[in-house]
Amino acid sequence: MTTPRCLRWALLLSTAGALSLSVQAQPEVKSQMKPLWEFGLGAAALSLPDYRGSDEGRGYVLPLPYLIYRGEVLKANRDGASARLFEGPRVKLGLNANASLPVSSKRNQAREGMPNLAGSVEIGPALDVHLLQSASGEVRVNFRLPVSGGVTLGQGDVSSTGWQAAPNLNIDIANVAGWSGWNLGALVGPIYANRRRNAYFYDVAPQYARADRAAYASRGGYAGSQFTTALSKRFDHFWVGAFVRYDTLQGAVFDDSPLVKKKSYLAGGIGISWIIDQSSTLVAVDD
Repeated sequence: MTTPRCLRWALLLSTAGALSLSVQAQPEVKSQMKPLWEFGLGAAALSLPDYRGSDEGRGYVLPLPYLIYRGEVLKANRDGASARLFEGPRVKLGLNANASLPVSSKRNQAREGMPNLAGSVEIGPALDVHLLQSASGEVRVNFRLPVSGGVTLGQGDVSSTGWQAAPNLNIDIANVAGWSGWNLGALVGPIYANRRRNAYFYDVAPQYARADRAAYASRGGYAGSQFTTALSKRFDHFWVGAFVRYDTLQGAVFDDSPLVKKKSYLAGGIGISWIIDQSSTLVAVDD
């Protein structure tokens, strides 16, 4: 899972933001009028691996922002922060931004003695193709294709971490099982990354090789698959949500790296945010 972060403030804010953006599965029925913006703040408890393929993970209790902006071009909602470049009846093209968590090699046995993994910010285009929608508008199925390139932050020099593409099939269900206001979202799809990105996480340079960690050079290609499901509800004055993600690296081009200690795992989180304020200006929601 990726989350926006750069400085310490952004790290804390946006790590929790990963939960917020992952679990806000809220299909919005046409002709509804909603506030232009909404703002809130709460807390999230997350359980995440140090990196994909790590057998060590951390628990986090962090600030959880609730940020919604429904502008014509700029948006911040369940799909993340984005700038809309093009919109047709069934196809949208925008810019999305996210990031990855830093990892201290002192706290991870597989990476002991190796350089730390810096946090990274990623940005790139995202194609969204609307496939199906129920007559009530409560069920939507979309195909999404985000492609992003990243750069490291927080360790002095800025360098590229390569790029990845994560095509996925996404389903959003409003008022799931007849529970008014409860929204369920799920997405599934593979991940493909170039050699530089895989190398950043899974290469072992010769100078860091040892008896239990052979030197390793990654290739570009298939980087595993993810399945994420999330449940959330917006009450009058607060929002609650939770998500679970299953990740598998079975068959990934780097699954034989000595840094891959676990080829499948679960991650998840739960959070609550209180709505502090919202815009008095209402806008028509048409997606």
